[in-house]
Amino acid sequence: MGNRGMEELIPLVNKLQDAFSSIGQSCHLDLPQIAVVGGQSAGKSSVLENFVGRDFLPRGSGIVTRRPLILQLIFSKTEYAEFLHCKSKKFTDFDEVRQEIEAETDRVTGTNKGISPVPINLRVYSPHVLNLTLIDLPGITKVPVGDQPPDIEYQIKDMILQFISRESSLILAVTPANMDLANSDALKLAKEVDPQGLRTIGVITKLDLMDEGTDARDVLENKLLPLRRGYIGVVNRSQKDIEGKKDIRTALAAERKFFLSHPAYRHMADRMGTPHLQKTLNQQLTNHIRESLPALRSKLQSQLLSLEKEVEEYKNFRPDDPTRKTKALLQMVQQFGVDFEKRIEGSGDQVDTLELSGGARINRIFHERFPFELVKMEFDEKDLRREISYAIKNIHGVRTGLFTPDLAFEAIVKKQVVKLKEPCLKCVDLVIQELINTVRQCTSKLSSYPRLREETERIVTTYIREREGRTKDQILLLIDIEQSYINTNHEDFIGFANAQQRSTQLNKKRAIPNQVIRRGWLTINNISLMKGGSKEYWFVLTAESLSWYKDEEEKEKKYMLPLDNLKIRDVEKGFMSNKHVFAIFNTEQRNVYKDLRQIELACDSQEDVDSWKASFLRAGVYPEKDQAENEDGVQENTFSMDPQLERQVETIRNLVDSYVAIINKSIRDLMPKTIMHLMINNTKAFIHHELLAYLYSSADQSSLMEESADQAQRRDDMLRMYHALKEALNIIGDISTSTVSTPVPPPVDDTWIQSSSSHSPTPQRRPISSVHPPGRPPAVRGPTPGPPLIPMPAASFAAPPIPSRPGPQSVFANNDPFSAPPQIPSRPARIPPGIPPGVPRRPPAAPSRPTIIRPAEPSLLD
Repeated sequence: MGNRGMEELIPLVNKLQDAFSSIGQSCHLDLPQIAVVGGQSAGKSSVLENFVGRDFLPRGSGIVTRRPLILQLIFSKTEYAEFLHCKSKKFTDFDEVRQEIEAETDRVTGTNKGISPVPINLRVYSPHVLNLTLIDLPGITKVPVGDQPPDIEYQIKDMILQFISRESSLILAVTPANMDLANSDALKLAKEVDPQGLRTIGVITKLDLMDEGTDARDVLENKLLPLRRGYIGVVNRSQKDIEGKKDIRTALAAERKFFLSHPAYRHMADRMGTPHLQKTLNQQLTNHIRESLPALRSKLQSQLLSLEKEVEEYKNFRPDDPTRKTKALLQMVQQFGVDFEKRIEGSGDQVDTLELSGGARINRIFHERFPFELVKMEFDEKDLRREISYAIKNIHGVRTGLFTPDLAFEAIVKKQVVKLKEPCLKCVDLVIQELINTVRQCTSKLSSYPRLREETERIVTTYIREREGRTKDQILLLIDIEQSYINTNHEDFIGFANAQQRSTQLNKKRAIPNQVIRRGWLTINNISLMKGGSKEYWFVLTAESLSWYKDEEEKEKKYMLPLDNLKIRDVEKGFMSNKHVFAIFNTEQRNVYKDLRQIELACDSQEDVDSWKASFLRAGVYPEKDQAENEDGVQENTFSMDPQLERQVETIRNLVDSYVAIINKSIRDLMPKTIMHLMINNTKAFIHHELLAYLYSSADQSSLMEESADQAQRRDDMLRMYHALKEALNIIGDISTSTVSTPVPPPVDDTWIQSSSSHSPTPQRRPISSVHPPGRPPAVRGPTPGPPLIPMPAASFAAPPIPSRPGPQSVFANNDPFSAPPQIPSRPARIPPGIPPGVPRRPPAAPSRPTIIRPAEPSLLD
């Protein structure tokens, strides 16, 4: 290939790609696209070919490139080409590549000069290229020919803008030297998408075809019509050279000879030619790579720091070392015990903020779930009164009792105490489940050693199950003890005298007045759509009332509901709703809120519903079946109409209620203590003192400490990743020190491109000025004799008549400083506003010729 600059960049990029591939990532350098833009037959394809170093594009006169060619250069060990439209075929002969491009162009556009925006995708694999994208675009034309549409100019411009608008594309604005540079459509389009000129490079072609006695020295020196990145002149092969099979290497040598031998260019020959263009573009690629390095370095360093702590453990790792296995086993068992205790007892470090776990969930079972289970069991009023009535009747037998029998009270109490067994045993089961879940969470850190994890879980779970039996036996023993002796002398027991006078509101003992029991969000679910629909509020439950606010700041109170005569009932979940609902209602059939007999409160989970119910229980608001005095009067009539019996039932009911409340209070206090002592504390002690011995007795140390295949692979991958990251950072450091960034050139006054953008000149022909000099009539047709130009003040003319590089029909003006000023020519040449009009150009190498002044043409504004 002919691009040596690119070949120097290839090792740098390959090193980066290899370093990132070793850590399983891709190096996103995203090298810029290089797009060539210019008029027809300006030499765009030749410039592109010279950059690649291969002769493979169609050539000829007129419009040859009629579809965009997206050329992807891909680094590979072998050299071949393939097209997207025929992937199965690999081209090793680049003459066949050219023929396929021509055939594919004709297939879509026809053979009569038609164009198409559908690109041809060509990939060239070679060991001599970087991963780059080059784009060869159709030449800008104005007059449709053949099958071209009438708006051919706009179609091609839109097509070009689509490719060069991307910020990462470098634009080569190609203009032939034998065309007026001020009319360059390529520069105008580049200016539209790159107003700062940061990615536009001017390329002047066909320097060898300029008229004798003319040159483009001022243009190439960036003096006449300046660009920020300047111009580079190139000499491409002519059609005759191509047909004569003149290779690119020979063409480059001829180009070099041209610049060295030409008197106007020899002093800047080192800054001209295809090799310098390659060098300039490759320097832009180097700049892009260097600009990408800080982000890549930062990314690698953050990954390295995240691995540093774990790798420290593995740096001197020997899997089969028995000392290491013993140490690791001791450390892991000790850490397991610490983690288990922290989860149960609570800890300030590593707090889970997403959900309750361990000790917090057990606490919730003790103080919310268990009391709620007791209350649900306790109040079945209708059955209880019936049982009391039957007990009294059965004790009296055939006689009619005058006094309330003690035995009925004891029988009913013992039956109620037996009912406590079910919620107590259920509480133990819930705690055991939480303990087992906590053990599994703590053993997750042992996942590196699956056998050790499995044995640890098995041993601890077996021990918990053993303690379960003892704990349940102890709890059943507590209930049996309560059942064995009914202590009617208890200080909290109301006695027979008080039982007869006790009001039916005794059950509504409130907590400390104004004590806040719970706060949280709830949704009022049964407000009609006409009144705003369901809405979420911030609820505050105290011992005396339920209030709700607009938000948790508790500034805007919406309502306060007293808790007197309130009960709770369950509500079925709605068909389309994912909320769990319970309701609050008034036992005296009054509206609870506005015109609602009950308010339905919705939570996200059933667990939240149970928790709120337990909180309401603490406030004295019981489930619906708590008391049903109003209905019971009717129900009792079905089995007794005796007023004396009713009074006896009521007395025993109050006595039972009082004594069962004493037992419940005792059980609620003893249950957490019993479970903590016999199960949780014993399990913690077992883990700390006996677990290690059980592990040693269950299996030998080497089998326990066998790493899982996944862990071994993870360790190897981590170490490999660590070393690869360090190597990649070293490579980035080497690239940073071995390459040099080229600073961005300072801005230049390139407004001449904008000033010419309002005209639509035809190629190789200068437009007439649309604004005449002030105070002077337009020039008449025909040549006007007169001596050559002399310098004049800048303010003399609105459109200064400094000639640019002449077209085919004009030559440079005579620069005799002693000549008289000529008349104003009909067409001014465009120059930057900052250059005074009339400044003489550098004398050409050939003898000067008189200025040819063409007849004036009608102005576009006339």
